[in-house]
Amino acid sequence: MTIAIHLGSQLLSEAIQQLLARTGYDTVVVSGRPPTRGLTPDVLLVDSTTLRQDLLAHYPDAKVLLIDTGMEPEQLCATLLSHRIHGVLSPHTEIHLFKKALMAISEGQLWIDNRTVKALLHDAGNLSPKGKISHITSREQEIIDCICQGLSNKEIAKTLSLSEHTVKAHLSTIFKKFNVTSRSKLVSVAMSSWR
Repeated sequence: MTIAIHLGSQLLSEAIQQLLARTGYDTVVVSGRPPTRGLTPDVLLVDSTTLRQDLLAHYPDAKVLLIDTGMEPEQLCATLLSHRIHGVLSPHTEIHLFKKALMAISEGQLWIDNRTVKALLHDAGNLSPKGKISHITSREQEIIDCICQGLSNKEIAKTLSLSEHTVKAHLSTIFKKFNVTSRSKLVSVAMSSWR
């Protein structure tokens, strides 16, 4: 398996490269070093500072593993929804789980470590006291769709030709209907309820 490491921290990149080399991975390329000619990575390790569309376009067939170096749950959720991510790991992940994640991702599976799942779902709330979604209007549905795309209130207002104040009012109502307190929790509940 060929792994390309493109992290914002050169020190962390070097440490991961050495760790992988010691555990049997022989083709690991660190950003900043010239890649072997014609090398196409199977897995691309990135973090929030290096995750860019041009980088993903440069390696279109690589599976992307995001190293979460402390993103807020809302930012992480928006990142997962707006980029082609195949897995998320904490930099504190034990080596056996890191290797397991690499194998799973290279085989086409998705991987999210427990720490990340807990951060995204902690106190996610319920759909309603009876387990059902309250009726939502078509405008609320449009706003939920925008939230799921990672848009800010200002961007939603512009997209839907509303004032930011109106968007905030709709969001307050939506949060109450879904019994959530944040955008990431709303996305999580909305996605699970529409499956």
